[in-house]
Amino acid sequence: MPRPQDSRLLGQVGQFLNAIERERRLSANTIHAYRRDLQRLIEFANENGVSDWSLLTRRQARFFPAKLHQRGLSGRSIQRMLSACRAFYRFLLKQGGAAVNPFAGIAAPKYPKKLPRTLSVDELSGLLEQHDSSILSLRDHAMLELFYSSGLRLSELAALNDTSIDFQQNQIIVVGKGNKHRIVLVGRKAVAALTAWLARRHELLKPCHNMPPQNNVPPEHALFVNQNGARLSVRGIQYRLNQWAKAKGLGRRLHPHMLRHSFASHILQSSGDLRAVQEMLGHSDIGSTQIYTHLDFQHLAKVYDQAHPRARKSSK
Repeated sequence: MPRPQDSRLLGQVGQFLNAIERERRLSANTIHAYRRDLQRLIEFANENGVSDWSLLTRRQARFFPAKLHQRGLSGRSIQRMLSACRAFYRFLLKQGGAAVNPFAGIAAPKYPKKLPRTLSVDELSGLLEQHDSSILSLRDHAMLELFYSSGLRLSELAALNDTSIDFQQNQIIVVGKGNKHRIVLVGRKAVAALTAWLARRHELLKPCHNMPPQNNVPPEHALFVNQNGARLSVRGIQYRLNQWAKAKGLGRRLHPHMLRHSFASHILQSSGDLRAVQEMLGHSDIGSTQIYTHLDFQHLAKVYDQAHPRARKSSK
């Protein structure tokens, strides 16, 4: 049984989660992450006799990440939890549930940033070769081309509808994080792959159309559908891409984000325009985009080692 103070602490966290779900329209996974992180804060508050969020002190807030670090959590996880705590207290300040934000300015232990994994141009060339003319091959090929052509997130691609594409302008309207809309360009080969897929997409919709009319089944507007004529899920897309990668002999698992990272890295290598890449990816903070400058430097260093007379190893 929860103690009396637990109910109050839990209740305000619940109000916060309901508010951000309603106002910011965050995904279910993001809400779940907030709930999990704030549960750690509730446990910490109980351990330290904090019966009301307004009573949590600055000193205790500084001790919270130290405690998490002692328990073996990574700097990345602690940083995410502190971000959730700061957002929660901003909510409490607005609601009058706290007078100060004790987590303001508190930083997590530094951690080495992992560079995103990408595919080489040669790997992508092999991967993007179409299997055959079957309907599933046409669909999967269109998904791959669109991922790499436009640098979409997995959730963004799964949410696309058949009306999202403007073939006149070769662009699509994407709904990104926080329900933000942006327009992204679609390359020539992706347009060709999408055209080929859309010419046969109706064949997978037939099972839905053949259902009795009394079921009142609405038409499916998803751009990518499964064999039952319903929207292809995020898991379904991941599975199909990995099956395609196996068939192409890629030799490693293919995560959709590898295509997004490859898109960003290759665009930056060619243009050097970080702001443009930020806009294309839909990053609100250019700091999120700057990770690709490290990849670009790695590429330049490799080219230097291979091409510069003073860098090449002697063949003797």
